[in-house]
Amino acid sequence: MFYKAFVKPILFQFNPETAHHLTTSVFKLIVETKIFKWLFFNKLKIENKYTSLNLFGINFPNRVGLAAGFDKEASLYKSFQHLGFGFIEIGTITPKGQPGNPKPRMFRLPADNGLINRMGFNNQGLEAAINNLKSRPKNLIIGGNIGKNKVTPNEAAFQDYKICFEGLYPYVDYFVVNVSSPNTPNLRDLQDKAPLTKLLLELKTLNEQKAQPKPILLKIAPDLTNSQLDDIVEIAQTTGLAGLIATNTTIDRSNLKSPEKLYKEAGGLSGKPVKKRSTEVISYLRNKLGKGFPIIGVGGIATTKDAIEKIEAGADLLQVYTGLIYEGPYMIRNINRGLTDYFKNHHHD
Repeated sequence: MFYKAFVKPILFQFNPETAHHLTTSVFKLIVETKIFKWLFFNKLKIENKYTSLNLFGINFPNRVGLAAGFDKEASLYKSFQHLGFGFIEIGTITPKGQPGNPKPRMFRLPADNGLINRMGFNNQGLEAAINNLKSRPKNLIIGGNIGKNKVTPNEAAFQDYKICFEGLYPYVDYFVVNVSSPNTPNLRDLQDKAPLTKLLLELKTLNEQKAQPKPILLKIAPDLTNSQLDDIVEIAQTTGLAGLIATNTTIDRSNLKSPEKLYKEAGGLSGKPVKKRSTEVISYLRNKLGKGFPIIGVGGIATTKDAIEKIEAGADLLQVYTGLIYEGPYMIRNINRGLTDYFKNHHHD
């Protein structure tokens, strides 16, 4: 509990974005020293027959991945793989670099174990990401989360997704189409049935022209109604999606303990407050899509109990982000240990 007792109180003195950069810079320095690698990081990797899973043609060593948004530039994955992640999703990547929204744009809600962000797809753009991915280790599974530039109108969105798809294709193992961030104006309109079907079918056509097509997944918002989720189910089936990621951050602000001035900040809320809703969405999708359709569960996972809840609702793989900020680097190992015991006892297929 060293992290919670000593590191977290210091980090929480800084604004969240500064703390993020500080942590990642220090962390990158640490993992590059051999003694630290030997002392700590070899102990964090948990890979066994109970945690591993083959999904959409990829062998995942364990089920816990790093969600998009943490490694926006594909500059951290080499360091973060040492924490024991089964896979890492980079991005959201846009064709051109963009600064994102004005700061401050990230807010902690400690009373709720939550985080509000309105980053706005800040990243250095596709070329920078490609340069960072050129030296990726072969044994690490990388997903590429792709989006559109803020200045690109929705009717031209496909061009942005196409540019990112073509550029990242040689460097990532799977793709995620992000139309569910609340922080790019009108982006969520692309979740509507007609534009989304069109976008995914166009990407599918591109993908099928490749010698080895790669899995394309869709990341959805937790704020969709059941009838919108029914549309997503239909779209997933008609466009041949490889899987769904449920869910992104929420714009809902109900039942929060934090002061109103904090939670009234615009942006997407992540962490514990989205946990229940994301689990409901997973469960709904699983019931509609049947047993075999891949779902990655994300939203409020901080403990083994949270992870098991998502799996029992129907998630195959999991992703974490906000939990890491509140729980610290040993969280991934702890969850993977817990899942090993869970699958040992349940003998899931």
